[in-house]
Amino acid sequence: MALDGIDLALTAGELVSLVGASGSGKSTLLNLIGGMDRPSSGRIIVNGRDLRGLSDAEAARYRRETVGFVFQFFNLIPTLDVLDNIALPARLAGAPASDARERAAALLDRVGLVDRRHANPDQLSGGQQQRVAVARALINDAPLVLADEPTGNLDRQTGQDVLDLLGALVEERGFTLLLATHSADAVERSTRCLRLRDGRFADES
Repeated sequence: MALDGIDLALTAGELVSLVGASGSGKSTLLNLIGGMDRPSSGRIIVNGRDLRGLSDAEAARYRRETVGFVFQFFNLIPTLDVLDNIALPARLAGAPASDARERAAALLDRVGLVDRRHANPDQLSGGQQQRVAVARALINDAPLVLADEPTGNLDRQTGQDVLDLLGALVEERGFTLLLATHSADAVERSTRCLRLRDGRFADES
């Protein structure tokens, strides 16, 4: 979906929900901000860095160090246990294995799954897998977290639990969370809500 005339500023500590019908441009906007796609025009500036001018290597480093990602279907690596799934982005960013695993263990404790550290993803419930994915998104202390329908594959109560966790972590750590969602529960927890329609912002609340 092409975006047209988008003007968006995010500040530290915000929890911003992004809503709109399927195909309205939500995922496209997240992919652009996350450095996975490049804009054909306009500018995307995160922490003073213009993403349009980044080389492929610089874009990869930006994704590792500046952005945490949470996906609808968790995207955990099935051959790694929970602890190593969380530690992986830190290892890719160059952290020593012992440091990465220590940080991963602390995050596992924070999301309430320290007793499942050696489990594989297929041994966890959907809600537990999403908690692992949230911990993984935070392992490098990214100032920006992008969540694409993080409760879309969960029942309502489990989804509410994940939203509660995300909201608490935003308050504790002060990162910015941009959350694409169809969930009214997510919108209620947001600092503000952006509505996309046909690639443009329809209104804001």
